[in-house]
Amino acid sequence: MALIWDMEIDFLIIGQGLAGTALAYRLEQLGQTFLLFDQPESNQSSRVAAGLYNPVTGRKMVRSWKAEELFPEIESFYSDLEHLTGRQFLTRQKIYRPFLSIEEQNEWMGHSSDPAIGMFIETIFTESQYPQMRDSFGGVLLRMSGWLNINEYLDGMAEYFSDRLRLEGFDETLLENTSDGWKYGTVFAKNIVYCNGLGASKSRFFSYLPFAPVKGELLEVAQDFDPDFIANRGVFRVPLSKGIYRVGSTYTWHDLETGPTETAKSEILAKLQDLVRVPVTEVKSHKTGIRPATKDRKPFLGKHPREDSVYIFNGFGAKGVSLTPFFSKMMADYLIKSQPISAEVNIARYFKYI
Repeated sequence: MALIWDMEIDFLIIGQGLAGTALAYRLEQLGQTFLLFDQPESNQSSRVAAGLYNPVTGRKMVRSWKAEELFPEIESFYSDLEHLTGRQFLTRQKIYRPFLSIEEQNEWMGHSSDPAIGMFIETIFTESQYPQMRDSFGGVLLRMSGWLNINEYLDGMAEYFSDRLRLEGFDETLLENTSDGWKYGTVFAKNIVYCNGLGASKSRFFSYLPFAPVKGELLEVAQDFDPDFIANRGVFRVPLSKGIYRVGSTYTWHDLETGPTETAKSEILAKLQDLVRVPVTEVKSHKTGIRPATKDRKPFLGKHPREDSVYIFNGFGAKGVSLTPFFSKMMADYLIKSQPISAEVNIARYFKYI
């Protein structure tokens, strides 16, 4: 529809990253009108990300938080949006994680009988499968995994939302509170939702929330080993095209303003060599982004304690690709159907700090 800038809308959504895009789509499905504000050039947390969704994470190879609820939602959600935009941005791809010991191998043989983890296991190997990899004890091949081309996804949805998207900065000082909602310039919105990553930490409404920004660095490298899976142990190695791989990531809570560092580059390359024996022939790119993580590693969903029409949907850190499909539905159902938000992600857990 052609947008009339002085019309009344149901929601003003700040940020068209992973969070804002998913929530806007869910609200559209529920018949709501909205306007998105976004500055793509400053949206580094979503756009500089690996896009990986992985049901088993960490050094101890544990099931991702709420994986049994989150992961069945991921592929159907992005597939629907591929159909909506006419673009392809989701790659379904298995993940191979080598074992480091016989003990770990045995532990995973036990995991296979646990339905909560077994649902993600494709095959367990008890001996090396690839001479190019350091997998002397075999490994586990995981399913319900893959990666999202985030830039293609966000660009496709920006095109889809084009008449409801303003590519400009949002200036909170211009907000005017009225008895029925909020006036912003010539736009009247009944509600506002902050989906703008770390920008929300500077808002007068949500500066009390304990964001814990994390810097991550990624490489794109050329390497002569081209299996049909994502390798993941110490670092992830995602095939982008034949011979080119995205590798990462580092995690640091310090030097958040510093750009790409040689220290991180060396760390990633060393860990890659611990995973894949084949030498890297070229580093194609080196990127960095600041993720809007939270102190307790759980996202922020909910309503401001004193403002009835101000909400937040934020704090997804490095797992926005896997978290936003599930939680955007929870948030939209809360906003429109008054269904409850899970206590572990509801910002009410921090009201005592205001």
